[in-house]
Amino acid sequence: MHNQWISIWSLIATLPFTVSIDVIRSPVKVFILCGQSNMEGKGSIEHLDELTKSDPDTYGHLKTKSGKWRVREDVWIEFLGCKGGLTVGYAQPPNRFGPELQFGNLLGDALAEPVLLIKTAWGGRSLAVDFRSPSAGKVPYELDEELQARIDNGEYKVGTYFHETVSIVYKVLEDLDKHFPAFKGHGYEIAGFVWFQGWNDRINQQHNDHYADNLSHFIRDVRKAFGNPNLPFIIGESGQGGVDEKHPRALSLMQHQVAVAMIPEFKESNVQFLETKIYFENEPQFDGGYHWFGNAENFFNIGDAMGKAMLKLLEHN
Repeated sequence: MHNQWISIWSLIATLPFTVSIDVIRSPVKVFILCGQSNMEGKGSIEHLDELTKSDPDTYGHLKTKSGKWRVREDVWIEFLGCKGGLTVGYAQPPNRFGPELQFGNLLGDALAEPVLLIKTAWGGRSLAVDFRSPSAGKVPYELDEELQARIDNGEYKVGTYFHETVSIVYKVLEDLDKHFPAFKGHGYEIAGFVWFQGWNDRINQQHNDHYADNLSHFIRDVRKAFGNPNLPFIIGESGQGGVDEKHPRALSLMQHQVAVAMIPEFKESNVQFLETKIYFENEPQFDGGYHWFGNAENFFNIGDAMGKAMLKLLEHN
């Protein structure tokens, strides 16, 4: 037996160092969460605290036994320069949280590999102009005079936030060991993309009319930018208003989102539409009539649904 162990260790000693590292340190699974204000995160932490006490079976995992907010050591997050272990507060404003919280908890529990969430979200941004991706080409209709003037004089560039998203992701990943020392030596795999946006397109009829085309181009260009033609991609429904929504532009935009996921090219390549309007609770309210009322239950449930949907996509990727 002694000689057998000597032979095994002699064999291991002859293997390349990189092989032993690969065996021990699996690549970090990177998920990009992108969109506008609801992806920024508007869920009330105060309300979430109440929920952890009233419904510990559902929300209790978000806190430690001492009652403090749990900070995960296996799931990390970067949000526009703020970074650390996943917990509440990676939102705008920082006394809020977004879908990333429960999304990251689900993936962290389910995946053997460490997880990194990179969130790129800015309030009040349209797909038609701000997130417009390269293959969508020029905007085929007149924009409002003020915006057009900013574009004409070079003050603003169409597609700024598409390019900013790609730039941020690669900047974080290029210095992964620096930003997240716990990931040193792991390498990474861009494993999924979550899109949660729509308000600024559903309040503009021309933006609305072109939403399906623009989103189709966006998905293709995101996959091209990150080098994966089958990158799992979730379209989070712009479900503000809930199942009782009646406004024709709102209904139209949600129908466009469904239609994109049904395009054969996408249906067969890990693109999934995720219904969110079913999670729209009216009370209690913490953010006026917008942003899902800042209701923590809304944002928790949306993140939970996004996490479950992404895990299913990963099974087939």
